[in-house]
Amino acid sequence: MKQSQTRYARSGDVHIAYQVHGEGPGDLVFVQGFVSNVEAGEDEPGFERMVRRLSSFSRLIIFDKRGTGLSDPVSGAPTLEERMDDVRAVMDAADSHSAALVGVSEGGPMSALFAATYPDRVTALVMYETYAKAVAGEDYPWMPDLETQRGLTDLAESMWGQGRSLQFFAPSLADQRDLERWGRLERRLASPGMAAALLRLSHDIDVRDVLPTIQVPTLVVHRIEDQPIPIGAGRDLAGRIPGAKLVELPGGDHGFWSDPDQIADEIEEFLTGARHEPQTDRVLSTVLFTDIVGSTKRAAELGDRRWRELLERHDSLMRRQLERFRGREVKATGDGFLATFDGPARAIRCATSAQEAVRPLDLQIRAGVHTGECELRGEDIGGIAVHIGARVAAGAGPGELLVYHERYHRRLDWLKKPAENGESPVTTGLSSSRGGRI
Repeated sequence: MKQSQTRYARSGDVHIAYQVHGEGPGDLVFVQGFVSNVEAGEDEPGFERMVRRLSSFSRLIIFDKRGTGLSDPVSGAPTLEERMDDVRAVMDAADSHSAALVGVSEGGPMSALFAATYPDRVTALVMYETYAKAVAGEDYPWMPDLETQRGLTDLAESMWGQGRSLQFFAPSLADQRDLERWGRLERRLASPGMAAALLRLSHDIDVRDVLPTIQVPTLVVHRIEDQPIPIGAGRDLAGRIPGAKLVELPGGDHGFWSDPDQIADEIEEFLTGARHEPQTDRVLSTVLFTDIVGSTKRAAELGDRRWRELLERHDSLMRRQLERFRGREVKATGDGFLATFDGPARAIRCATSAQEAVRPLDLQIRAGVHTGECELRGEDIGGIAVHIGARVAAGAGPGELLVYHERYHRRLDWLKKPAENGESPVTTGLSSSRGGRI
């Protein structure tokens, strides 16, 4: 994603950082959760993807709340009214007379209040994984009680900057590599004290009385297994806003980090009446998947620091082999790699060489190679060939390379070649009628 220029809007005595992306026919103001950083795309691919998708059909305005990201630090947590002033200041600075609002998580109640207070400036409202009231009560059982919320806030403050909150917000992504990336992101979003202050402020949020006064078209989107904000809060929210549409999505990750396209599809259809038609280039390519055998057990034995050091050495060796055999690293997967090659021979040689290279580290890697038609999605790849490659790698044993021949996929027979002279064994999928080994 091309980085948009960060500008500043003046809201009273505070400077609010904002960016404008895209040139769509309608303005869209994206109100993030309790902390944010408009330049965090390099540390958070999900955020970058969401910005790219939303700006493909709108003129997207993103900003950092006062006290967070690139906006001015403040001495205390801001009120909802001050945050509404910041939204108006950003819209004015961006020359936006009216816009749709997307309120995410803790940014949802303020977005609802803004829509009710300034109906002439809001064309539509989207509420994603958010709530009307932050703390449970006798008539509101959905959220954790105040004691639990305070305990979670104290815990978040003590661990801020270590990436541990990822296990709470996006458990599907919480491997060692993502924890490191998330810790760096936390430090860029806010200081520990400001993050805790904002969380404590949210304990007082209750906009239930405001919701029936909202008159703009409203979409409420919520994941069924969300942990920080249970689905009951989303259903209650939709029930209080006149005419609101509720969409329940599968999954338990909070925010938009693990599957931003799924969320963007719902927002785009609601605002434009049509779903996104992905434009992908398709090429014939060989994919290589690798991963470390027994990585979870090894990480537990070594501890975080020593495991991180071992991973860094593993990654360095893997990248050296990719460069040697002209492979392109698509992405690291925590304890392995996805790479592409212009032919299977180089991928096989790279995999076997990598298995030898990491042996002095007392590591074994399994690998899978498959050649097929792949979809190019920016720097990423997708399609059935990638899914097959992942399944092939998962079927390999410790220190084994498994190769799947697309040509013979209708009648598949796995033939194993035993290791010779210390070399890594290679398994090849061939038709039983043809036979053969690599």
